[in-house]
Formats: sequence, structure tokens, C-alpha cells
Amino acid sequence: MGIKPDHWIRKMAQHHGMIEPFVESSVRAGVISYGVSSYGYDIRISNEFKVFHNLNSTVVDPKAFTATNFQDFVVDEFVVIPPNSFALSRTVEHFKIPRDVLVLCVGKSTYARCGLIVNVTPLEPEWEGYLTLEISNTTPLPARVYANEGIAQLLFLGGDGVADQSYKDKKGKYQGQVGVVLPRIEK
Repeated sequence: MGIKPDHWIRKMAQHHGMIEPFVESSVRAGVISYGVSSYGYDIRISNEFKVFHNLNSTVVDPKAFTATNFQDFVVDEFVVIPPNSFALSRTVEHFKIPRDVLVLCVGKSTYARCGLIVNVTPLEPEWEGYLTLEISNTTPLPARVYANEGIAQLLFLGGDGVADQSYKDKKGKYQGQVGVVLPRIEK
């Protein structure tokens, strides 16, 4: 298994629709960078956010998650995440992951140096959709996150063979997600 370089990412995006919309080079001037890098792809965060608040004093429970703990925002420029809180958003890009690839997401250092951490699970073979991202503000201060700019980097790991069972085969509960998707438990 090895990390796929920029020319592989370009080929898979251009000829197989792996990333749409696709930005062929790194965009940096005046923004937090996004687009192809040497061994990855810097993804953008959309302008749709669900910002967590604790007005209801509820317990966060992944088996019984409630949307009432979020305030929805569609922003032009940025959203402010309260101190010691988090927000959910989605990527600008839509993904179609090949069956022989696993994708890992890591946060960008620009945000990490401000105390903002991006968390997302791996993109499994044959997963498809817009990626829901969690952005945690670990600081005691409000923090800005800029819409339509870079938020994290994807690293594409090529397998030595094809997976016996893909996310699509398993009928994964987050397959084909479109908006900002809250936690789900299969019943």
C-alpha cells in the first residue's frame, strides 16, 4: 500500500470523476489553500454549517442524536465557532472513491495552529458523496472558519489489491450523502 502522487490524483479526477469540482493545482493567493498538492488534495469547506450550542443542556449521544443542539448557518464569508465547541459542515467537493483506494483526512496546519481541529473518518473503498466534517474549536475564544477555502487534506492510499467488500457493497449508512449529515445508527 502506498500514497498516491499528484499525477495519479489528476488522472483519477479528470478521467473517472473521483473529485468534482476538481482544482488541478494549489490555489493559495489570499485564501487558505486548496487543490492538488504533491501527495494529496486539499479540500474546501462549503458555506453550510451546523454550529453546536448547549442551550438545551442535553447529553450528546451518538445513538440518539438530536438536531436541536445545532444552529444552521449559510454564510457568505465565514462562520464563528464558539469557544470549546464545534461545527459540522460538508466539503465543496463530491467524491467517488475507487475500490482499491482508502482515503485519510488530516487537518491543515493553518487551522491547527489556531486551535481548530478537523476530524473525519476514513473514506472507504467505493464510498461516494459529499464529506461531512467536524471542526472543533479547542480554544477558550471564538474562532472563524472560512467558507469555500481549504480546511483539510486528503491522502489517497492505494491497496495492493481490490477490497473484498467495499462501502458500497456493505450499503453503508453514509453512502451518497448530500448535505451536512448528523450521526446515524442503523436499525
